[in-house]
Amino acid sequence: MKKSVSVMMAIALCAAMVSGCSGTGGQKETAADTTAAVETTASGASEKAAEEQTTAAENKKIDKLNVYFVPSREPEEIVTATEPLKDMLKTELAKEGYDIGDVVITVGTSYEAVGEALSAGTADIGLIPGGTYVLYDDGADVILTATRDGLSKNSDSAKDWNDGKATEPTDQQVTSYRALMIAGPSEKGQELAKKVNSGEALTFDDLSSANWSVMSSSSPAGYIYPSLWLQENFEKNILDLGHAVQSDSYGSAFARLASGQVDVLCTYADARRDYEEKWNSEYGRSGSIWEETNVIGVTPPIYNDTVSVSKTSKIMDDAFKTAIQNAFINIGKTEEGKKVIAIYSHMGYEPAQSSDYDNERAAQKMIQELNAK
Repeated sequence: MKKSVSVMMAIALCAAMVSGCSGTGGQKETAADTTAAVETTASGASEKAAEEQTTAAENKKIDKLNVYFVPSREPEEIVTATEPLKDMLKTELAKEGYDIGDVVITVGTSYEAVGEALSAGTADIGLIPGGTYVLYDDGADVILTATRDGLSKNSDSAKDWNDGKATEPTDQQVTSYRALMIAGPSEKGQELAKKVNSGEALTFDDLSSANWSVMSSSSPAGYIYPSLWLQENFEKNILDLGHAVQSDSYGSAFARLASGQVDVLCTYADARRDYEEKWNSEYGRSGSIWEETNVIGVTPPIYNDTVSVSKTSKIMDDAFKTAIQNAFINIGKTEEGKKVIAIYSHMGYEPAQSSDYDNERAAQKMIQELNAK
């Protein structure tokens, strides 16, 4: 009996040992598999890192990219709003094969200053209106046209804009906009608005007796198209107005309008949306901008702003132009990018060519001829 028990215990012990040996063998196989998996993962990560390093090594290095903006808004406001654009451009251009060291953003002292910087090659990229582009197209190439929100009001008739309600954006993207002549809350401004809203035609004497704010002579909405409007309706131009002063930005123009220093300003169609809050908070008005201002003139549509590049920049060639095009288009497709380019009321970008701005050239030629008289 004892022998039988001893034998059974020996058999059980052997079975346990076999079971243990079998388990140990399984653990060794699992460890080996794990080691192989780790080695495979590490190898894959190394290959990916090596690939990224190779790609980075293959990217063309550019130490500095100079991007210029025109002063259509307060310079400090533009600089602050466009700060994130620096990293966005670096990221997108890296995907296109270019590693950018520094992106320097500059707001020109005038529209002409930006055009001259592009011509001289001190600016590599300029976000400029079509009017500025055609004046400096000997030294600049247009590569993109901005798109923007359509507006709930888009009539040729000034009276149709004056219902006291805000002009709202629509979900339709457009590549053109209008310029407006807007009368302010001054006595003269209200006098002009009353005539327009009653359906009475304005005379040039009415307009010339008012104080006007205009922008620089290459600004489509602030000068060129309003001058054409005067020519078409009164056979006059801005130089014929008795009292016209040039403002350095639309912000300062609206401040002058609010204070009564000027009676009329020339601006882009959605400008009141941009200065709606400041009209009360900074410019000291009690009523809304929609109630206290009125449109007295509307121009035909104007082709949108451009992204243009310098023909004389040392870093610019056809491949880099294409990379910049793709970078801005991709930036305009992101929510973060839209927030940045909204400073100019841009919503995105489409490829452009020089012939898109032939009508702008005709307008510029007419202005030059008028000014030469």
